[in-house]
Amino acid sequence: MNLQSFPRKSFAVIALLFSLGVFFQSCKDDTAAPVPAPTISLTTSTFQGIVGSDVTLAASVNAPGGLKTITVLKNGAAFDSKTYAGETSATYSKVYNIENLASGSVVNFTLIATDNNNVKSEIGTIAVTVSAIPAKTIVEVKGLLTGDIRWTKDKIYKLMGFVRVGGDTLQISAANAVTGTLTIDPGTLIIGDRATKGTLVIQRGSRIIANGTVAEPIVFTSERDPGFREPGDWGGLVICGKAVNNRAGGSDQLEGGYKAWHGGTVDTDNSGSLKYVRVEFAGVPVNPNQEVNAFTFGSLGSGTTLEYLQASFGLDDSFEWFGGTVNAKYLVAYKGLDDDFDLDFGYRGFVQFAVGVRGSTQADQSGSNGFEVDNDGQGTAAVPFTAPTLANFSLIGAKQSSETAISAQFQNGMHLRRNCKIKVYNTFVTAYPNGIFIDGATTTANALSGDLILRGIVVAGVDQYGTNGFGTGGSSRFTPAGFPIRDVTTAVPAVAFTIGTQKPSDWFAAQTGNKLVANYGLVGLNTGVFGGSRPNFSIAATATQTLTKGGVTLPAGLTPTDYVGAFKDSDWTATWAEFSPNTVMYK
Repeated sequence: MNLQSFPRKSFAVIALLFSLGVFFQSCKDDTAAPVPAPTISLTTSTFQGIVGSDVTLAASVNAPGGLKTITVLKNGAAFDSKTYAGETSATYSKVYNIENLASGSVVNFTLIATDNNNVKSEIGTIAVTVSAIPAKTIVEVKGLLTGDIRWTKDKIYKLMGFVRVGGDTLQISAANAVTGTLTIDPGTLIIGDRATKGTLVIQRGSRIIANGTVAEPIVFTSERDPGFREPGDWGGLVICGKAVNNRAGGSDQLEGGYKAWHGGTVDTDNSGSLKYVRVEFAGVPVNPNQEVNAFTFGSLGSGTTLEYLQASFGLDDSFEWFGGTVNAKYLVAYKGLDDDFDLDFGYRGFVQFAVGVRGSTQADQSGSNGFEVDNDGQGTAAVPFTAPTLANFSLIGAKQSSETAISAQFQNGMHLRRNCKIKVYNTFVTAYPNGIFIDGATTTANALSGDLILRGIVVAGVDQYGTNGFGTGGSSRFTPAGFPIRDVTTAVPAVAFTIGTQKPSDWFAAQTGNKLVANYGLVGLNTGVFGGSRPNFSIAATATQTLTKGGVTLPAGLTPTDYVGAFKDSDWTATWAEFSPNTVMYK
């Protein structure tokens, strides 16, 4: 074609079309690139662990489009999700407790990040492998143990019948009686055989050295699997010493007649040391209505050490002292059946910092109390008198609220009776049908003379329970309704009694530091103390009548405190104590 003959108008059109093409191409080049999808970087992509251990699943996420969610699947099923606020970078972490899986099992966790444009990341996978758990050897222990014996945490020790350390099974200890010293390493597990009523008895003149740690307590428990353990699965831990009691002749056999003799003339006797020890599901009946306690201390001397001990779900008393002078600190009585702390036969030691917590249905036909204190079973004037010195106890009954149904067998926070001369300071009582019962003419006479002392005692009711914060447990023993400080007997009909010329409640109010509070909410007690996987022992310092302030000056032999109850601003049960032992896989 001859370009000279081409129309000028056509040239103009071509030029215009060309320029438009350049313009649109330029616009296309200026369009923003797509926002990249989120990316996941795993901190660690594989883990190993044994059953019951924790592993932390962790990842970091880069999301240029703004992070919306992270979704986590466990073996393809929903496990966790977390919502974000459009961050362009973020981290994710989640603790996974390895379940009861077969050795070698692999659990896969997949993580998916989604941004604000609903664009999803590539899948990130974290694998958790369940390692093999070396099976511990179970060592069956029977009969008499003598000499130096050591139990180590790499084994499980199973008590078959009555296992005795030392051979003093006679009424009068022979001068040449064979003895033994049992040392138990931290973290060791001891189980009691249910069929043979497995029980450990440290006989008079022998010793037990069972010093666990906060991280590795020593545990005595049921042989049964989690979910099947119950009170009375085995016997308990019994320790006998040579200190003075008030029994005829000075030597006595513990109730049940299982040849656990105790007593002597050595108030400084040393039966060993217990620290960070738990006893669970103990209390097997030796004879009808004669059970072994979780912890039984027969005439232990002041050279013996008892600290950080927990009794849980026992079928009889959690702690019982029969005579002796041993001191103790940091005790936990948790949901036992009978009494939390039972003291008799001339016990004269110092006990400080202890808590008792009751279960709503767990009470004994004999009547259950926080304290049950006797000089002896007949209330005689046998010497030495039962006259322990106790301080900083918290006795928490079963009645959390007026709606809480409790066993008809609950009685008193403190049942002080049968000519005892106990001395109690800076102690808190609540949620029992009766707060304190000073029972019997000899016991009230001891209160009048100053031999029985209650100072710095706070008794709190339960909101709307009865007419005064206290009430019946559903039993005739509480007719009429309960009392903060009981002013009438349990006879039918009830009879008023006095301490000198005063009603017991008036006598109580006249003692230094004592007071009654309408309900426990006023003193700062947390309702979480009554239950859950771990009771909440915290006390609100801002409460109108908080337990964190006050108290009286304590006598020599006790640690000075400026508060009432077992706790102020720390929980000394943390880590080593266990409040859900039926869920723990020990083996």
